[in-house]
Amino acid sequence: FVFLSRPSSLGWDHSLCAVLQCCRLFASLLHVRVFLLQTECDLEKGLEMRKWVLSGILATEETYLSHLEALLLPMKPLKAAATTSQPVLTLAQIETIFFKVPELYEIHREFYDGLFPRVQQWGHHQRVGDLFQKLASQLGVYRAFVDNYELAVETAEKCCQANTQFAEISENLKVRSPKDSKDQTAKNSLEALLYKPVDRVTRSTLVLHDLLKHTPTSHPDHPLLQDALRISQNFLSSINEETTPRRQSMTVKKGESRQLLRDSFMVELVEGARKLRHVFLFTDLLLCAKLKKQIGGKNQQYDSKWYIPLTELTFQGPEETEPLTIPQVPDEELDAIKVKISHLRCEIQREKVVWTNVIDRLRKKLTEQESLLLLTSPSLPIRVYNKSGKGYSFLISSDYERAEWRELMKEQQKKCLKTSSLTSVELQMLTNSCVKLQTVHHIPLSINKEEDESPGLHGFLNVIVHSASGLKQSLNLYCTLEVDSFGFFSSKAKTRVYRYTTEPKWNEEFEIELEGSQTLRLLCYEKCYNKTRQNKEDGESADRIMGKGQIPLDPPTLQGKDWQRTVIPMNGIEVKLSMKFTSREFSLKRMPSRKPMGVFGIKISAVTKRERSKVPYIVRQCLEEIERRGMEEVGIYRVSGVATDIQALKTAFDTNHKDVSVMMSEMDVNAIAGTLKLYFRELPEPLFTDDLYPTLSDSVAKESCMLNLLLSLPEPNLVTFLFLLDHLKRVAEKEGINKMSLHNLATVFGPTLLRPSEKDSKIPTNPTQPISMGDSWSLEVMAQVQVLLYFLQLETIPTPDSKRQSILFSTEV
Repeated sequence: FVFLSRPSSLGWDHSLCAVLQCCRLFASLLHVRVFLLQTECDLEKGLEMRKWVLSGILATEETYLSHLEALLLPMKPLKAAATTSQPVLTLAQIETIFFKVPELYEIHREFYDGLFPRVQQWGHHQRVGDLFQKLASQLGVYRAFVDNYELAVETAEKCCQANTQFAEISENLKVRSPKDSKDQTAKNSLEALLYKPVDRVTRSTLVLHDLLKHTPTSHPDHPLLQDALRISQNFLSSINEETTPRRQSMTVKKGESRQLLRDSFMVELVEGARKLRHVFLFTDLLLCAKLKKQIGGKNQQYDSKWYIPLTELTFQGPEETEPLTIPQVPDEELDAIKVKISHLRCEIQREKVVWTNVIDRLRKKLTEQESLLLLTSPSLPIRVYNKSGKGYSFLISSDYERAEWRELMKEQQKKCLKTSSLTSVELQMLTNSCVKLQTVHHIPLSINKEEDESPGLHGFLNVIVHSASGLKQSLNLYCTLEVDSFGFFSSKAKTRVYRYTTEPKWNEEFEIELEGSQTLRLLCYEKCYNKTRQNKEDGESADRIMGKGQIPLDPPTLQGKDWQRTVIPMNGIEVKLSMKFTSREFSLKRMPSRKPMGVFGIKISAVTKRERSKVPYIVRQCLEEIERRGMEEVGIYRVSGVATDIQALKTAFDTNHKDVSVMMSEMDVNAIAGTLKLYFRELPEPLFTDDLYPTLSDSVAKESCMLNLLLSLPEPNLVTFLFLLDHLKRVAEKEGINKMSLHNLATVFGPTLLRPSEKDSKIPTNPTQPISMGDSWSLEVMAQVQVLLYFLQLETIPTPDSKRQSILFSTEV
């Protein structure tokens, strides 16, 4: 801007106004330019995704055509043989089995031939909508195929039983593999291939939805794709009700039907080794199958391992049955797998921004790690036996799931009156049908979540178990709470036993840590005090499950600050709960106390100076009480104590209550352990200090550095840590009884002792990216666990000078 020299004051004002107006105009233009660039960038990305989706459609279309070709391959020779004196099938049977397959092949060949050159000569203005619209208009052929599908499968099965030559043909249909596959052909069964067109309709509708999502509304294809999607969705809705029963049942004999009730991936114990299996519970039998390895373009297939008719299945083994030995996988190995899973999740999130080919490789690695976690995590046994007494053992992750399977099998046994005995051919046919009957297609972990599915909650869930009603007789009752993490459920809290009543009123509060959790489960048990009564099923305790129920942990519902009241109905019993959730970003904050004379939320140096001690009184009292009566408590420090008891103890210590030791002697030991953990968690600065934390967490592998950093802690912090360290080692010595290894203790105390103040944490607090936040948090927590585990595993702490020597071996605490 150029100004005239010596402007008048009025002229200066006008010039200044003009400059300001120009600046505003320039800023507006700049904003518009940035917006247009951003819009153009988004548009470019969307159009690139459009090409990526179309390339995927082409690839699946090529595979689908190879399946249809494989179906058509035997049809011509079968027709030719039908007119001879020795036909394999009649013309009517051929027409029924291969009904509309030639027409479907022609439709998709024309679609592929039209789409291929357009994708090859790709441009952002390239149109493909007319091809999809035409394909959707020909869904009437699929209607005819679907209506005939059940009859086609039934006819094929009967022909296989009647003619061994056709049975051989139908089990060995050769499908042309993708060009980049090492194997040029892969074998498929006729039944599996006949299901492909039924499955194709659903997949095509989903892919069409993706394509429309990445097509700008201004693009000429948009209205055509909308029309095609509308036709496809209407068609899918019309056949869904009919195809669902077909997927869930299969014809056994005339007038009989076998239905799939439940299926799941499970771990079977075979000669002491863990084996991954897929278990199918039908209305008349239990089938255990192994998923074959997929090579090249070969489709998913199963091998049957064994089956037991439900009329012959029992949970009670012979008297001489040996006790089950479960191979335990060290917690360190499980945590290492979880670290890899978290790393891979983070990498996938980053790659999604640019959507590169690397994602497929990362997803494959993630599936491998999650399969390994599924194989190594479960430890609760369930055993079944056949009529000859042969036993089969599975491992399940939670008591809730174990009870579900047992209840479903027992309930179905009451309805099942006839024993199902299968020939080898029938067993093979049933196993082959599992590919299309299965409801669980993947390992139930993060890789299988839809893009818009909730990643779960990260933070702390406070749960109050109020009371139960609906009991018909007086019982000794208690409840346990389970939540999921990394796809598996584990028990997190347990109420006290409410003695001999029909209306127990626990009113106990628990604080449960959530790691991507989506579901809360509650089990209600009757406590058995009869020591002579033993439950032989799976070596469980004699306590009986009276009821169980679960509720989803819905983020929108729980995000508010208020308590949410709910009722869990189960087997005629109703349990009343209240829940309140604190998200990870808020639970991480270390808040200084407003009570300067208390102990919670006060710097450890201030407390020890006031008390004239080297270790705070609260730490000494809690550890003394736990060593007196809690060293053999199963899950000590891991099992949640009652929150109301913990708060009472907190208040007593904060107010220097004279009867605090009496209060502790009367409280559950888990509440005392919870009070100690709460004290360390509420320190305004972690025991390892904010200054040392970054260096310490980066030096896990450097032994000398770790020791030097430890010895550089302020004296109260160092002496308190060593005092606690000795105690935790003594707890771990009782691992055979309390189930708390050094690694378990490091998992509990690592984040509590090392987690920095919010300003020093590496954890992102952006709530709009919950998955990344959860996985980043998991990685940081696991690093904190490794730091504490390192010190726990040291036999002694080397001391470089006499000054430190006096601190380390001082008995004045």
